[in-house]
Amino acid sequence: MGFKKALEISVSGLMAEKKRLELISSNIANINTTRTLDGGAYRRKIAVFQENPLSFSEELAIAENNNVIGGGGVEVAEVVSDQSPYQKVYKPGHPDADSNGYVNMPNVDLSTEMVDMVAAGKFYDANITVYEATKKNIMNIIQLQ
Repeated sequence: MGFKKALEISVSGLMAEKKRLELISSNIANINTTRTLDGGAYRRKIAVFQENPLSFSEELAIAENNNVIGGGGVEVAEVVSDQSPYQKVYKPGHPDADSNGYVNMPNVDLSTEMVDMVAAGKFYDANITVYEATKKNIMNIIQLQ
């Protein structure tokens, strides 16, 4: 695997974690949103990651060199809505309350979002560390020539 590919993999990780952090921020911002454009309470959004597929030429190069190290980085394959049930809260005076006085509150748990945010931040930092180390190695090679 060349330096360019290592940089691309790190950048793909940075972009994926950035999207994940954006979704977490949106979840936290909408923790009390009881009415969306779709008509119901806000549903938690989750990023689903997948490996970036390698091109045929990359797969061939790996096979020819008996190189077991491969992979093309990561990307957000899709953003899904968490289908877990809403939290029902008794608020009879609320404009979105049902006939029994209950309001469907978003299925967002602040503790879960904060844990996910810390994890995403650490993965983001790890990708920056790999990117910087790769860049440093490239600079060292250039100086040797």
